[in-house]
Amino acid sequence: MSATVSFPVPTLHGPRDVTVSYARVGRGEPLVLLHGIGHHRQAWDPVVDILATERDVIAVDLPGFGASPALPDGLAYDLATTHTVLGSLFEALELDRPHVAGNSLGGLLALELGRGGLARSVTALSPAGFWTEAERRYAFTVLLAMRGIAQRLPLPLVERLARTAAGRTALTSTIYARPGLRSPEAVVAETLALVGADGFEATLRAGTTVRFADTLPGLPVTVAWGTRDRILVRRQGVRAKQLIPHARLVRLPGCGHCPMNDDPALIARVLLDGSR
Repeated sequence: MSATVSFPVPTLHGPRDVTVSYARVGRGEPLVLLHGIGHHRQAWDPVVDILATERDVIAVDLPGFGASPALPDGLAYDLATTHTVLGSLFEALELDRPHVAGNSLGGLLALELGRGGLARSVTALSPAGFWTEAERRYAFTVLLAMRGIAQRLPLPLVERLARTAAGRTALTSTIYARPGLRSPEAVVAETLALVGADGFEATLRAGTTVRFADTLPGLPVTVAWGTRDRILVRRQGVRAKQLIPHARLVRLPGCGHCPMNDDPALIARVLLDGSR
């Protein structure tokens, strides 16, 4: 079920209301899903129905992405603010330390929520924050190029490209290893989401100095990386394991940066196992 919720978030100039769009389905322990930069909650659609048989699944549009409005003036798109916003969202939805899973930016946010004691377990798929400076610059260059291309493509051309496997490959092969599996409607929707992502540039600017540096003691952590990730190369997963020694490091054969679409059954199993 798709819904929105508004809640106050403190700022230096007093509380400001933030509105977040989300979809909630299923039964069981709550599992919050966080997407990557420029994406939207529908990135999780390939796995939601599987997860919902065993979890109360809450897929969130991050503020400034998808159907969630931009953050109000006075709130930045940095990790500290987003952590506060998501903590307030959990309170508004009456979620007491849910399991949290995220992809890319969402994976980093999931780890930050774990570090702040707001998550019962964390599963991070190709999380940001384990890069070298050169790897970060490369990833940001790719992301900016993707957004620039999407902004220049007329909607009728996007719709025409999305109708063929070759066109879907041209539009989405940077994030999917198997772009032909994505439906035409989903490709059009996520291209529009990338174009309309109000928080995109501010989030990138805030990420220029981000490095994750915590061992997350006592928290169940799973880090999973696609073998065909073209944005955050898979050696970053080894780095994550070195930093968080007790984490379960999972290899995702044949999967790209957003692996939920490339192998839904595998990713659903990783998420369910990670949120036991």
